[in-house]
Amino acid sequence: MDQLATAVRKASRFRALCTAVFLVYCVTSQISMAQDEALSRADRGKAKEMLHNLRDDIKQYYFDKNYQGVDLDARFKEAEKKIETAPSMNYALADVAAAAAALNDSHTFFIPPSRPYKHSYGWEMEAFGDSGCFVTAVRPGSDAEKKGLKPGDQVLTVNGHDVTREDMWKIKFVFNRLRPQLGLRLVVRSLDGTTRQIDAMASMHATERIRDLRDYWSFAQEARDTERLHRAHSVEYGNDAIVWKLPDFVFQSDQAKKMLDQIRPHKALILDLRGNPGGSVDFLAHFLGGMFDHEVKIADRISRNGRKQQLTKSRGDKTFNGKLVVLVDSESGSASEIFARVVQLEKRGTVVGDLSSGRVMESLLHPHQIGTMVMTFYAASVTEADVIMSDGKSVEHVGVAPDLRVIPTPADLGSGRDPALAAAADLVGLNLSPEEAGKLFPVEWPSDEQEQGK
Repeated sequence: MDQLATAVRKASRFRALCTAVFLVYCVTSQISMAQDEALSRADRGKAKEMLHNLRDDIKQYYFDKNYQGVDLDARFKEAEKKIETAPSMNYALADVAAAAAALNDSHTFFIPPSRPYKHSYGWEMEAFGDSGCFVTAVRPGSDAEKKGLKPGDQVLTVNGHDVTREDMWKIKFVFNRLRPQLGLRLVVRSLDGTTRQIDAMASMHATERIRDLRDYWSFAQEARDTERLHRAHSVEYGNDAIVWKLPDFVFQSDQAKKMLDQIRPHKALILDLRGNPGGSVDFLAHFLGGMFDHEVKIADRISRNGRKQQLTKSRGDKTFNGKLVVLVDSESGSASEIFARVVQLEKRGTVVGDLSSGRVMESLLHPHQIGTMVMTFYAASVTEADVIMSDGKSVEHVGVAPDLRVIPTPADLGSGRDPALAAAADLVGLNLSPEEAGKLFPVEWPSDEQEQGK
């Protein structure tokens, strides 16, 4: 069963500390109505139904009854008027999403139905420091590679939109989920300073227009593909150190115990949370608790019901007591940011890398569906609580500033070097060059079968 079906079962107890782009990627099913075609009367009605459910979820569950000063009813009435004249489902879904975006809250957003096709641009980009956004990976054989796009290229514009650190997540959300494109027109600056335009076409493969829940084989195949890409990776250097790459915090609490048991015998841990968008509150409490021999305050949770303290789940004498270095970057979000900030506030270790994303709230997922045995899934993520750290400050829209700032240059990206991981290794007494560090965790792309929806 895919992750949205799992989310449907667990929605009443799954509280998330994860960023919008990641959650949308995880919980949308593979199918929906035809979003690129002209809107029928029935589909326009479905868009309005999604809008109304999103509004009702926010009204019932949003942590701030005043909605941060936003006139919620007016915003949603405006969105409904726009849906009346939307030329396609893509535009209608964008209107739904815009209504929630008015709150300017990183964890309150609309999760649209997925498209009736597999879609990939075949390249990735990320913000680094204050200097801009750069290509970090290009899929072999993709149109982007054939057109000459390379890691280390600075992305100046995407489809005419300036690319900045602040707007990076919006660009990814719009072009990956709300309005996927047949291709993207990029203006990039190469390592030699040359500016050029690249029209990089996407890979698109049709899937079923609607998802039949009786298609058990298809669900099982997707589960295997997801498991392959969603797993922690580690490299051990005897008992001296272990480098642990954690992709997210979407694990069960018993998995935290297994991970900590593997980490505990080592004298040092380099925990790589770069690109980690967050995840489960419960996993965070257990995994962070494994770093302390006593209960530690994570944060105060401020909801409609008042203020409540969140504490780690201590492991007692089974705690990891060695040196701790945590790696973060601009893609580290939510639970991973909280982990890093607690390590700083408790003076437990050193945080290395780049300023994190500053997207820290606590939300609850509210799944919805249209249909019975043949379903279209969509959902609303609604912030249930603000998160205030033990220093009395919020990390939302601020981020975690590393103790040691190490940012790769465009040349580092182009050559596959990882100076941040090399610097972290030096802090724990490992001799690891940037070139060696860059080879530890190579980019994993979806299999051709998964990419083509087979």
